[in-house]
Amino acid sequence: MGEFSIRQARLGDAEGIYALIGANADRLVPRSLANIVESIDRFVVAEAGGGIAGCAAYQIHPEIGAPEAATVEIVSVAVRQDMRRRGMGRALVEAIADRARAFSPRELVTLTFSPEFFSSLGFAEVPKTKIMHKLYTGCINCTKHADPFTCPEIAMIRHVRERNL
Repeated sequence: MGEFSIRQARLGDAEGIYALIGANADRLVPRSLANIVESIDRFVVAEAGGGIAGCAAYQIHPEIGAPEAATVEIVSVAVRQDMRRRGMGRALVEAIADRARAFSPRELVTLTFSPEFFSSLGFAEVPKTKIMHKLYTGCINCTKHADPFTCPEIAMIRHVRERNL
């Protein structure tokens, strides 16, 4: 990992994260600069050559009536085009997964256009109906598709702990 390092995002990184997400607008849900600033504590960044070369974040989706069953969604995973295929995306996702372990979630979820990448990290494809909480809290506000079930993103889950814990 010598050519990049992963660290907690800082407020000064917000504009770089915003630009990186914007550069990947065809594959990511857009985020406003204000939203990035509000959730900067949930972002990690990859630094390379003195700048932001990658980012990833998480969101927590509660399970009504069962707070211990909350799910952590991995979101806004982006790597600068010239830095892809060097392990940066993997390092970003695993950094988010490490942070999520502190909460002891049941599972990690993602909606992605890159199922092969997430599959290599232990995620398995599931029907979107398995992550209705995500569809309700996130997809309901998406302006890219009229219906979450017609969106071409693939739903994927990586189990973290057994359901009875």
